[in-house]
Amino acid sequence: MARCRVDPSIQRQVIDGFDFPLGVYPVEAMQPKEGFTMAFEQADQVPPPTFEDREDGEAAEWPDRYVFDIVVKSSRVESLIRQLMAMLPGRVYPILDLLGNDAYREIDPYIAYDLVGIERFLDSVRRYRSFFLEDGMVGFGAMSEEPFFYVFVDEHKIVTVRVPVELKDRIEALMSAFDLKQVEQLSGADAALHEHRGVLEAPADRPDLLTSEEIVEELIDTWGLELNIDPASNVDTEGTELGMTGWRCIARVLDEQSDMRYRESLLTAENLMTARELAMDDALSSDSEDALAKKPDKETADEPSADVFVLACERLRPEEFTAAVTAATRKSPRMTEERVWVSRWLD
Repeated sequence: MARCRVDPSIQRQVIDGFDFPLGVYPVEAMQPKEGFTMAFEQADQVPPPTFEDREDGEAAEWPDRYVFDIVVKSSRVESLIRQLMAMLPGRVYPILDLLGNDAYREIDPYIAYDLVGIERFLDSVRRYRSFFLEDGMVGFGAMSEEPFFYVFVDEHKIVTVRVPVELKDRIEALMSAFDLKQVEQLSGADAALHEHRGVLEAPADRPDLLTSEEIVEELIDTWGLELNIDPASNVDTEGTELGMTGWRCIARVLDEQSDMRYRESLLTAENLMTARELAMDDALSSDSEDALAKKPDKETADEPSADVFVLACERLRPEEFTAAVTAATRKSPRMTEERVWVSRWLD
C-alpha cells in the first residue's frame, strides 16, 4: 500500500521544551507557549458549498459560535485533534489548504461540496499522518452543518475550533484536560519570523512512497475536493481583478485501456473556468490524435474515449509565462486571446 515518509535528515527545532513541526519553524528568537484564545462570533453569511451547483442557490448560515485557537507543541497535536475529531458527526465536509504555486494566491483552499463518511476522512488522516502533522505546506480539517462543528489544523499546526454556544463548555473541558490555559495572545510558530518547508521523501526506487503532489491528487479523489474559489472570477489575494493571465494546467487522462497520463498546458484565460475548459479540450484532442495515429480507423476517433480530469490550474506572472512559452516555441505569446500556447505529455 502506498504511504508517505518523512525525510530523516530534517532536524526538529525545540525551544525550551516546545517542539515545533518539522515543516514550520521560527528563524528568530521567540518564546513559544502552549495555550488557547477564545472569542464569540455572531451568526453571519459564509460562502455557499459551491458557486455553481448548490441546489437552493443560497449561502449557508453559520450559527452564533465560539472560536478557539489552540497552540500545543508538535508532539501533542495528534492527541488533541483525535479528541476533537471524535466530536464530529458521521458525515463531514473535508477541508484542505495548500501553500501552492499560484503567483497571485498564497493558499489554495480546497473543500468537499458533498458530505463524506467520517471513516473515509479519518482513514486518509491516519494513512498520511506525517504529511498532515509535520509538513509545513498543508493544513487540513473538516466541518459539519448539522450539528455545526468546525475543526482545522493550519500549516503552522495551530488548531482552530468553531462550535455553537451549547458546545462551548465541552471544548473548555477538553482544554482543561490538556492543561491548557486561556491566553491573550498565542505564541506558536507564526508568532515570529518563520519558514515553511515540505518534509516528505520519495526516492525514485520507492514507488510505494508518495510525494505531496500524489497525496493531494488522491485526496481530491477520495474526499471529493474542489478549489473553493469563484471559477468565473480572476482576482489576486486583495481582490484586484487581473483580467487575462497566463496559466499552467495539469490534466489527468485515463484512456480506454486504463492507462493514465498527465498533460501540461500553458494557456491564456480570463478565469479559472475557461482555463479548465481549455486544458480539458487540449487533453482530449491530444489523446484523440494519439489514438488516431495508432489506429487509423475513422470510427475509433469519432468521439473522445478518454476520461479527463483537470487537477491543477496555476497562474503565472506575465514574465514567467512569456519566458516559458518563448522557450518552447521561439515565439512570444499575445496576452489578449484565450488559447493554449504550449502543451506536452509529462513523463
